[in-house]
Amino acid sequence: MPTLLIVDDEKNIRARLADFFRGSGYQVETAENGRAALDYLNKSGAVDLVLADFRMAEVNGLELLQRIKGEMPETSVILMTAYGTIENAVGAMKAGAYDYLAKPFSLEQIQHVVERALEIRSLRAENRTLRDTLEERPILDSGSEPMRRLLDTARQAARSEATILLTGESGTGKNVLARQIHRWSGRSSHPYVMVNCATLSEHLLESELFGHMRGAFTGAIKDKPGRLEAADKGTVFLDEIGDLTPALQTKFLRFVQEQAFERVGGAETIRVDIRIIAATNRELAAEVAEHRFREDLFYRLNVITLKVPPLRERAEDILPLAERMLRAETIRNHRPELKFSPEAAERMRKYTWPGNLRELRNAVERAVVLASGDTIEPDHLPDNLFREPLPDSQPVSAQVPKNLESMEREVIIRVLGESPTLEDAAQTLGINASTLWRKRKRYGIE
Repeated sequence: MPTLLIVDDEKNIRARLADFFRGSGYQVETAENGRAALDYLNKSGAVDLVLADFRMAEVNGLELLQRIKGEMPETSVILMTAYGTIENAVGAMKAGAYDYLAKPFSLEQIQHVVERALEIRSLRAENRTLRDTLEERPILDSGSEPMRRLLDTARQAARSEATILLTGESGTGKNVLARQIHRWSGRSSHPYVMVNCATLSEHLLESELFGHMRGAFTGAIKDKPGRLEAADKGTVFLDEIGDLTPALQTKFLRFVQEQAFERVGGAETIRVDIRIIAATNRELAAEVAEHRFREDLFYRLNVITLKVPPLRERAEDILPLAERMLRAETIRNHRPELKFSPEAAERMRKYTWPGNLRELRNAVERAVVLASGDTIEPDHLPDNLFREPLPDSQPVSAQVPKNLESMEREVIIRVLGESPTLEDAAQTLGINASTLWRKRKRYGIE
């Protein structure tokens, strides 16, 4: 039974909310102000969710939120106010509030927000036990000497304020490394905000980055802060930075230089303090040479470059990674303990994994779902793992494409030929279908 703490200095509101949520099956505690709420939490420990008024004497809602997030970070907090402003909303979201509700609101509305907050909290708790295995530990625990050197450099770079550019093929774990750099940095207690530059149109991405003002375009019904504002004092991670359009490259260059921007449709200059980490699977130097990426922006981003190696270059990690992912997937798919047969393990070890960690994860998940006993056999693995490898005697120049783009093109052509639909091919490659469609168009693949 979830436990709620309702904090409001208006007795009628406090009592009405308490009665409503108790009637909905929640265990509810109340406090008449922020100081009383802190006293209760200090004595009784964390609750699942705190529903607090913004304006209160002594300790206001924002101060209460900051104290809770500092001492009980897993507790969800929703702030309520009759004096809603965009500045207060931005401050609340930056401090870690799940949501910010303007009074008056209906009981059904606040019930929906509370249920959603608790659902997300539950999912986060469930995923936390999997994250080390499924996401972060695979890249951060490595038996590969080049990978260890990369991580040592990343730790050193994290302590600086320098902009970091992560390069490497899709699926190598650049997003995981970016998050870890933030955790190693002096900004770790501040926001970490991720923006994927390849998933949105130019118009939507501009609004997502810089925010917009009411009436700036059709559908802009209220002022909306952007991701860069939300990342103030923290880190922004820009994935697939090479997909920025020329117009957005120009706007973003100004932000990188000045840490300042205007919202779409706005005239006020907003200044922030943000550490920038960018990532790309493209060769940005080649993009600059072809006039597809601004040279001045490239050099602004290319202060410290870390190239994440593909999985085939850290072959000693393949089986340990697969074992970790196997343990996670058995838990996630509610299966008893499984193991790889020697034949399946050998096949995985020999495969080159062009889709890198994403492809490995997909293969392991497929095997967990299809295995009928307690052992994963070769026939539980994807068919593409059984292609004949190139002979060892073949010259290296014949085995390795001239550059990453030609390698990516060849992999996409092969996977498309082996997949019944575009969606299946995208899943094998570890990317979404829209990204695969754009890559097909870019490389002229019919």
